[in-house]
Amino acid sequence: MSEHSDDNPFKRIIRATTLVEPNEIRATVLSFLFVFTLFTAYFTIRPVRDAMASDWSRVDTSLLWTMTFFVSIVAVSVYGFIISRARFNRVVPGVYIVFSLLFFAFYVGTQSVADSTLVDKAFYVWLSVFSLFHVSVFWTFMSGTFSRQQAPRLFAIIATGASLGGIVGPSLAKLLTPVIGEMNLMLVAAALLLVPLPIISSLMELKVTALGNKDLQADLSEAKRLGKNPFSGFLVFIKNPYLVAIGVFILMYVAMSTFVYMELRELLAEYDRAERTEIYALIDLVVNTLTILIALFGTGRLATRFGMSTTLALIPVLMIAGWLVVAAVPALIVLYGLQVFRKTGNYAITRPGREMLFTQVDDETRYKAKPVIDIVVYRGGDMATAWFHTFLKDGLAFGLAGVAVVAAVIAGIWAVTGAYLGRQYNEAKE
Repeated sequence: MSEHSDDNPFKRIIRATTLVEPNEIRATVLSFLFVFTLFTAYFTIRPVRDAMASDWSRVDTSLLWTMTFFVSIVAVSVYGFIISRARFNRVVPGVYIVFSLLFFAFYVGTQSVADSTLVDKAFYVWLSVFSLFHVSVFWTFMSGTFSRQQAPRLFAIIATGASLGGIVGPSLAKLLTPVIGEMNLMLVAAALLLVPLPIISSLMELKVTALGNKDLQADLSEAKRLGKNPFSGFLVFIKNPYLVAIGVFILMYVAMSTFVYMELRELLAEYDRAERTEIYALIDLVVNTLTILIALFGTGRLATRFGMSTTLALIPVLMIAGWLVVAAVPALIVLYGLQVFRKTGNYAITRPGREMLFTQVDDETRYKAKPVIDIVVYRGGDMATAWFHTFLKDGLAFGLAGVAVVAAVIAGIWAVTGAYLGRQYNEAKE
């Protein structure tokens, strides 16, 4: 009898439609719920942050992104210090406990600070750091739970939990804000971030039982510890060509994100904050709905049939065409459509593919260098491309069409880097 045979028709349907094996169902569902909870917490308050940006000048926004970069360096260094001294089985749950406490602390702080502008900007910076940190820790945990053979089939499905959270979060905010007020949503987020704690414990057990990955790297056992140098992640990153290529890949993605974000911010300046919040929430709703459909039924098949080179290069290649359309028709509705496409492609295809790259690295890389790439490199890219965008607009007087042409060139570099990383991944598997 085949190891995959099962008399349960429900399991047979799941395997046929999603490529999830019967022994992987529970771990996949728990991982889905894990990331769903995280993104519900985040998306509950993200539209509020995004709506704030249109109230500030281009230079103000660039300065805030610069501040976010330096705060990210501090956060990753502190994380490196802690993870060098804490046991693995305490690291991941400990991170989310700290995040929960910080949401609560920020809420308390807003009750005692009178200057709303300072509060808004502090919130903007802190949430920008949190938005990457909590995702990086989650995918670090996933890459140490599932094998290289399981990841191409399962990561996109697990990632749909983030998309569903992106639908539930804004809906929850809309429902609760009239009742408890905007800033009280911090307490809701603090509570939600404690929900994954029992899920983490269950996944640690399933890794060595149902999944059969006892020998997988990043064994979160009581006895295993990382080296004591809290800055070793930075050194591992810059010395490894494979990791540097991942960093370049992320930088090119960040440039895409920054250019669209900055141009939308300016085009939406004529709307009031409430209208902007609704527009950003609608983008999130459309993006996350499309992501669920694509990730459930398309991404796993794309990765297993066409390989990682195609998976990682597909969206960048299509972004070249998208930016050229914006250059030809520089209008809000076209840019709006590009943002929906970019986010959907990232959540459904590019991000799961990028996380698969970390299923073949060691513990030092996964737990120390990966946060450097995911957070410091990302926010450094934010800072650099924000100022570059400001230079294009203020220094060279580029309009939307000119910015779109520059972005198309960057998308080309992004595509080449994705194809290279895909080849490296495939060669390592052989």
